[in-house]
Amino acid sequence: MPGRLKDKVAIVVGAGSSGPGWGNGKATAVLFAREGAKVVAVDINPRAAEETRALIAGEGGICVAHAADVTAAAAVKALVERCLADHGRIDILHNNVGIVEVGGPVEASEESWDRVVRVNLKIVFLCCKHVLPQMARQFERDGRGGAIVNIASIAAIRWTGVPYISYSATKGAILAFSHSIALQYARQGIRCNTILPGLMNTPMIVEPLKGVYGAGDVDKMIAVRDAQCPMGKMGDAWDVAYAALFLASDEARYITGVDLVVDGGITLKIS
Repeated sequence: MPGRLKDKVAIVVGAGSSGPGWGNGKATAVLFAREGAKVVAVDINPRAAEETRALIAGEGGICVAHAADVTAAAAVKALVERCLADHGRIDILHNNVGIVEVGGPVEASEESWDRVVRVNLKIVFLCCKHVLPQMARQFERDGRGGAIVNIASIAAIRWTGVPYISYSATKGAILAFSHSIALQYARQGIRCNTILPGLMNTPMIVEPLKGVYGAGDVDKMIAVRDAQCPMGKMGDAWDVAYAALFLASDEARYITGVDLVVDGGITLKIS
């Protein structure tokens, strides 16, 4: 293994995939393990978490699957306790969980708004709330704090052509949330950065967006989204995973509070 994360312990929240193929969290968990990290693969779906664990184990990596609904504080506390019992420290927290529900401020229901906020924002809040004290203790003990990588979206900073107000609002909030952590914990050896993926070809996009592009035709939806990208195609989960690897590694040791856009240039387009 190249070892860019050798001797590090990483919690990857949302490490399963919502459908066949590679989601951002699944690819990131596998890549972290390939680079030497001991991974805790967390997902609400036990089968998805186990699939990621099995892939890592099959390559000779170290991973435990942990099924949890991390919108609940008790579940997050138990996750952190398990990681510490197994490995004694937490070096990396990767918050990848997110959902999309289509609808503007008029069309979206209050229930939909609350659901997206609970998943996209509360999970990031709870995971950071319970991991940050441990990273701070590590810094006091041995000078090694930790790195947090949160996943937002270019929808946080621009219109993408789809009215999903709750998704855009929560992803924008993650930017501000991450900036606050970066400054508050900088002197405690903890870095916090955010990745803003652009139009990505992952299993997550199929169900919520197939009715928005191509009238339910998934192939047509993919073709339309590919055509929107300056590079001629959407990115994929590995593009996000490699960005996360860099930000989590010591190569980025002097980088904090950064919003890293991974979008093939689409945010540079005027229209």
